[in-house]
Amino acid sequence: MAKTIYLAGGCFWGVEKYLSLVPGVIKTQTGYANGHRANPSYEVVCSGTSGFAETVEVTYDESLISLDALLFLFYDIIDPTSVNRQGNDVGIQYRTGIYYSDEDDAPVISSSLQELQSHHDKEVVIEIEPLACFYPAEDYHQAYLDKHPGGYCHINPRNFENIGRRLAKYEQLRKLSPLQYAVTQQSATEPAFSNEYFDNFESGIYVDVVTGEALFSSKDKFESDCGWPAFSRPLQASAIQEHVDYSHRMIRTEVRGTNSDSHLGHVFTDGPRESGGLRYCINSAALRFVPKDQMAEQGYGHLLGLFDSSTESSSDEETNHNSD
Repeated sequence: MAKTIYLAGGCFWGVEKYLSLVPGVIKTQTGYANGHRANPSYEVVCSGTSGFAETVEVTYDESLISLDALLFLFYDIIDPTSVNRQGNDVGIQYRTGIYYSDEDDAPVISSSLQELQSHHDKEVVIEIEPLACFYPAEDYHQAYLDKHPGGYCHINPRNFENIGRRLAKYEQLRKLSPLQYAVTQQSATEPAFSNEYFDNFESGIYVDVVTGEALFSSKDKFESDCGWPAFSRPLQASAIQEHVDYSHRMIRTEVRGTNSDSHLGHVFTDGPRESGGLRYCINSAALRFVPKDQMAEQGYGHLLGLFDSSTESSSDEETNHNSD
C-alpha cells in the first residue's frame, strides 16, 4: 500500500536525494509545507515571512519499509535539537518537521520521537503537525542533485553510502540502551572509570555491540590509566576503520567498526612498545564481552585457538623477543 509522509530537514535538495535512495520509497517531490499563503515562490519562502518549511513529499510502499524505519533513516541526516538551522542553512524555512496527512501515523511518529529523545540530552525540537498545506517547488528544485551532480548539499556524503547498511542495522539498533546508541551512533564518549569493561581482564573476546563481529581479544587488553578498555591491536585489521577526527578542537584518529560503521573510540600511539606501541581506547558501550567458556555456545568457537596454551606460549616468546 502506498502512503505519504512530509519531511522537512533543512535544504530540500539533499533531503530529497537521500530519501529517493531509500528502498521502498516510490517517489519524492520537493516543496513548501505548512505556511500561511497560497502558492509561494522559492524567493518568498526564503524571505522567512511566509512560515513555510522546505519539505520533501515522500511516497513509500509500507509493505517494503515502515514509517518508523523511514523516520529512523531521516533522523540520520538532521540535527533534531537545532531550531531553524541545519548545517550552514539558517532560517525558519530550514526548520525540521514531520507533517502527516493520515491520523493513524500520529502515534507512530510520537513513539519514534520519544525513542529519539531518549538518546539526546538536549530537547528534540522537530515540529510535528498534521499537514496543513503543501505546494510543490519549482521544476528547478525537483531532483536537483540528479540534474547538478556535485551541487550544494549539507548532508554528509557518508549518509548516502550507508542507507542499506543502516536499514540492515535497524532492528539491531532498536535493542541498544540509550548510552550504547549515543556512543555508537552519535560518537559520544562514556564516563571514564565507570564503564563496564575498563577493569575486566577475564579471558574472552570483545564483539561489536551492534553486529556481533569479533573485534578484540582479552589477550591484547592491557591496564591503562585512561579509564576505558585499552587494546594493543584488533583481532583483524579489516574489522575496523580509522578516520581523522577533528572534534573538540583536537586532531585524533577515530576507530569505527567496518561492518557496523559504529563509533568505537580512538587509537593513540602511547601504548606498550613491546606490543607495537598502539593503544586502542574503546568505549565499553560499543562492545559486548563473550567469556572464553561461552564462545563456542555463542558462535565464536573458531576463535578458541587464540587461547590455546601453545598459542599463548608462542605469543609470550614473541613478546619477549620484541622486548630484547
